[in-house]
Amino acid sequence: MNVYYSIDEVPQIKNAVLTLGTFDGVHLGHQEIISFLKKSAQELDGETVLFTLHPHPRIVLNPTDHGMTLIQSIDERIKKLERFGIDHLILFPFSLDFSRLSATEFVRDILVNKINVKLMTIGYNHHFGRNREGNLELLNELGTTYDFKVQEIPAVSKSNINISSTKIRRAIQDGDILKANTFLGEPFKFEGKVMHGDQIGTKIGFPTANILPLDKNQVTPKNGVYAVKVKVQNKRYGGMMNIGTRPTVGKSDERRIEVNLFDFDEMIYGQELEVSVYNRIRSEQSFESLDALKEQLKHDKEACYHILH
Repeated sequence: MNVYYSIDEVPQIKNAVLTLGTFDGVHLGHQEIISFLKKSAQELDGETVLFTLHPHPRIVLNPTDHGMTLIQSIDERIKKLERFGIDHLILFPFSLDFSRLSATEFVRDILVNKINVKLMTIGYNHHFGRNREGNLELLNELGTTYDFKVQEIPAVSKSNINISSTKIRRAIQDGDILKANTFLGEPFKFEGKVMHGDQIGTKIGFPTANILPLDKNQVTPKNGVYAVKVKVQNKRYGGMMNIGTRPTVGKSDERRIEVNLFDFDEMIYGQELEVSVYNRIRSEQSFESLDALKEQLKHDKEACYHILH
């Protein structure tokens, strides 16, 4: 898959079959759209193009109060899209100037003049451009003017019709990881850097890696304990993750993400990890003593082993 971060990088594409979208999560619904796009390209002897805006428009238009969370970092999205055989991914840099383009100007100046689109595919309810004025009807008019064909992407299969990135984000925020993972077709993932903690876990026999997520805009699961697998130095380890304020030992309301890795005993401060979240074990709770916490962690570890094996 060729990835372009500027429209000027895009070479001449053979019979470009293009769709628009954020594709956050690359969930099962997105995967069906990609399959449809690939089939259409084969019929036209063309190449598939996925055009997406980065950063997300809401983040640019409301930098201090966008309230936007995403399922994936852009790097994770690229990796997952590559697995599904897209030929070209255009990460068009969204800006305030670009936001002022009308839908007609966007199609003419970018999709036609720069990419030379031959077949434009769009979902039945998809809107784009300034004030979301672009739609299927407008594309049909522009296709006649600028000599490209337009087709509506059929609704995804009955099993996937209710899937959306918004629903997945809400499921993650609610701690319903099983639901989110079912929609994603794989475990929810995030990447983080190991920071120094206060060593309390080590004192009670459950050393933890204190993780700072790399993407501040990525959604974080609800407070609680989770079964996870962690990629460290290209190896995967089972583990249990706690997200919350650590009411038994914490002295502030600071929210932390800590992971105890099973069968692992190395110093990894400063290293980056990939965490795959499999299920939520329980809510975060306060214990009367460190001994009581330690006993609960033993039960949590057994539960995580059962889920991961």
